[in-house]
Amino acid sequence: MRHGKKVNHLGRKTAHRKAMLANMACSLIEHKRINTTVAKAKALKQFVEPLVTKSKEDTTHNRRIVFSKLRQKEAVTELFRDVATKVGDRPGGYTRIIKLGNRLGDNADMAMIELVDYNEIYNAGKAEKKTTRRSRRGGSKAAQPAAPAVEETKASNEEE
Repeated sequence: MRHGKKVNHLGRKTAHRKAMLANMACSLIEHKRINTTVAKAKALKQFVEPLVTKSKEDTTHNRRIVFSKLRQKEAVTELFRDVATKVGDRPGGYTRIIKLGNRLGDNADMAMIELVDYNEIYNAGKAEKKTTRRSRRGGSKAAQPAAPAVEETKASNEEE
């Protein structure tokens, strides 16, 4: 039984796992989306989301905490400058995992993990949301014009 075991070890020692997650997080921040296995994507989501939350408040303390996890100055700068301004009003859920199928070589489950606010395809559909609602009282507008057209043809037949 797995009681109290929250960390997916990913078949690696602790130092290797932390270094791998730090490198993957830096790549995600730089490229805004990366392809990896589903297990690594889930582990990366747990690793990155608290760092993005820290980046929303730009203090020296938060920068040092994030730098101790990421270990790359350029990634920390981009996270606090670009990513934090884009996700400033979002209350969590900064990443999205999309499953891609199986890898050809070893049949591993593959996934794409991306930063949510940087995907224009998904965000374009959300902007077109209707703000009005239809009433149930009125009849359908398509049926009303059809009825006078039939009456006009009857009237024209009677005149002839």
